Amino acid sequence: MRNSRRITFAIVVAAGVAVAALPGLAQAQQEFPTKPIRLLVGYAPGSQPDTLARMIGQKASESWKQPMVIDNRAGAGGTLAAATVAKAAPDGHTILLAGSNFVISAALQPTLPYDPIKDFAGITQIGFGTGVLVVAPALGVKSAKDLIALAKAQPGKIVFASGAVGASNHLSGARFSLAAGIKVVTVAFKGAPEATIEVLAGRAHYSIVTPVVALPFIKDGKLLALAVTTPQRSPVLPDAPALAETLPDFKRPEASLGLLAPAKTPRPILNQISREVARVLALPDVKDRLQAMGFASAPSTPEQYEKILREQIETLSKLVKDAGLRTR
Repeated sequence: MRNSRRITFAIVVAAGVAVAALPGLAQAQQEFPTKPIRLLVGYAPGSQPDTLARMIGQKASESWKQPMVIDNRAGAGGTLAAATVAKAAPDGHTILLAGSNFVISAALQPTLPYDPIKDFAGITQIGFGTGVLVVAPALGVKSAKDLIALAKAQPGKIVFASGAVGASNHLSGARFSLAAGIKVVTVAFKGAPEATIEVLAGRAHYSIVTPVVALPFIKDGKLLALAVTTPQRSPVLPDAPALAETLPDFKRPEASLGLLAPAKTPRPILNQISREVARVLALPDVKDRLQAMGFASAPSTPEQYEKILREQIETLSKLVKDAGLRTR
């Protein structure tokens, strides 16, 4: 009987200790962030990804009472920023803004200082920018179908003006050519503004540029928006059809913007950051600014973003191979 009472007493004491410890355990799990978060951005200050990072960082800092410090590491196709995060402590305090350059580098470069899948844990997709397929009115085409018909009637004579080789609009152009089954001459320029000038001057027939670059000329009637590359029509250009309406291959963007953490970062931390980003993206003032930029927000869970990233790398790797874009 005494032994039975002793066992019962021991069980009660152990249970009480365990219950008393639960609040402390929960508090330990919730103590994030405990110091400033460093968000590495593989783009120059003032670029659209940098602007988005600062918008999210400001709102998250206000909520968490810890600053989110933006660390710009432009150059080498974003690999400098990615390599730094891959080697960082997996505690959620050093994360990466993964843009199109992350996926493009994975597709174009056979050797990288990190594994784009194994060395990172997904946090969330943020969304994707809008590309606008533009022509000068003098070309005489009114739709993407018209442009495709013109290119098929004159193989090798239609000129596509793109940004630098390997840039997102360069790959969008290659994807458009393959999906449409057309053969065009691609001429790469320093960036989208320079490519736009070539279309305006009549030295190139079409380009794919951002709304920020295209809108002033579209409003002035100097450029015609044939389509947008987003899966659905964009609020910025509601009269321009989605390219997916003509070419089903464009139902998904080839790359998007998202956040990555070092591999082995605890799942509760990934989920916490993911929820915070989704909250920020839903704020009315943030939504208005994103719409004005032509950026479509599409937050996800960590698991969903990891799947999205794998699919994007596979899609772009196939595109690079099919278009013969890899140089080594």
